[in-house]
Amino acid sequence: MRNHPAVVLVAVLLSTVSLPISLTGASVALPEIGRDLDAGLAGVQWVVNGYNATFASFMLATGALADLFGRRRVYATGLVIFAVTGLAGAAAGNIVLLDAVRALAGIGAAAAATSASALLADTFQGPARARAFSLFGTALGVGLAFGPSIAGLLIEAFGWRAVFAFPALATCAVLALVPLLPESRPPRAGRVDWPGTVSFTAALLLLIFGFVQGPEFGWSAPVIVAAFVAAVALLALFTRVERRRAEPMFDLALLASPRFVGICLAAATIVSVMVPLLVYLPSYLTTVVGLSPGAAGGTLILLTAPTLVLPLLGGALTRVVPAPAVIVASVAVVAFGAAWATVLAPDSSAATLAGPLLTMGVGGGLSIGLLDAIAIGSVAPDRAATGAGMINTARLASETVAIAVVGAVLASTTAGRLADPGFTGGLRTVLWVMAGAALAATATVAVLVRRGAARAEPAERAYRGVS
Repeated sequence: MRNHPAVVLVAVLLSTVSLPISLTGASVALPEIGRDLDAGLAGVQWVVNGYNATFASFMLATGALADLFGRRRVYATGLVIFAVTGLAGAAAGNIVLLDAVRALAGIGAAAAATSASALLADTFQGPARARAFSLFGTALGVGLAFGPSIAGLLIEAFGWRAVFAFPALATCAVLALVPLLPESRPPRAGRVDWPGTVSFTAALLLLIFGFVQGPEFGWSAPVIVAAFVAAVALLALFTRVERRRAEPMFDLALLASPRFVGICLAAATIVSVMVPLLVYLPSYLTTVVGLSPGAAGGTLILLTAPTLVLPLLGGALTRVVPAPAVIVASVAVVAFGAAWATVLAPDSSAATLAGPLLTMGVGGGLSIGLLDAIAIGSVAPDRAATGAGMINTARLASETVAIAVVGAVLASTTAGRLADPGFTGGLRTVLWVMAGAALAATATVAVLVRRGAARAEPAERAYRGVS
């Protein structure tokens, strides 16, 4: 069975399901974590933000490391880090330790995710590769869709620590398959862009630190002001570094393509609406609506389940509707869903949320896969991998910052308690801002994606299965 494609596929799919569960599952556990560890809102926010920030920051760096040292080796290293930190998180006795191991878990997740996709690409060719990556995307969708409900059931049965132990134990099972996987590396591997990685990671962490700790320390506190100033300075340094490097981790030259920028904006907008809701709606449903963790997680399936079935519909739609129009419509539908969700009130129920959540889920589901196809088609063929890495980094960085900003608003309106009075009003404010920003993004994306259509057309035809 060594080097057998089926073994590679099983290992990759099992590990891929665990990564989003660790994010969405942790969000359901936040109220329980805060109560058990006697932690304030800022402390528990880092359970999600620390993981997401390092995941976003290290995606491109770990991809380069996989090319240098071997995909299987870096994949195994990522799995070990993810499993060990998951078990350490399950045993953590204080919030500081839990936050620290979650940040390390994000690095392990980044290494596992980038190496897993490289292993698939190296193992499968032609139509088999397309099917393998389709299953890869479905696995991500399954983890995202059912992570909240799985976490809710685990919390009710075993407590919040099971939310971290369960993915860790599943990852340990995958590690048993690693010796059967093939090792591979490209003939010519690039170097790791450490200056770019360090400056980008530090800027993102400082930006998140400012938003998370701002409500607690005060927005005018010297440490908060210094964090924001340093974040801006590091982003400027990152831009300068990337412009001067021969092999940058983030090729800023691609931003000269309006179509590519438009697709990145669409991807960033959709996740910036949906992912913060996955993080903070469980707390609203448990503390204000009065649902159990299991019921709260089940309710969020309305938001995530469309991502399992609608990507195929999105591909079919592009046979009769231009792909850019589907993307623009997806962002608009997400904006409408966010505006509809502002009907939230203290006496609202899960049924009240069904329509808005399904609407946003439909908008997100239609765009999955199609966004990546157009993004890759918007750049030169020899830069396709860089383009794919940039859109994924844009997604992860945007959702991380959005989670931190939404958390800052809710912390301010609830005095750091995530409960009424203040939670419903704060959430309504957040949703209106999300709806307005998504509506503005819809108009901007519509203008940008119309340009460069000729270059993107081959990739769009391939996505919808037209030769």
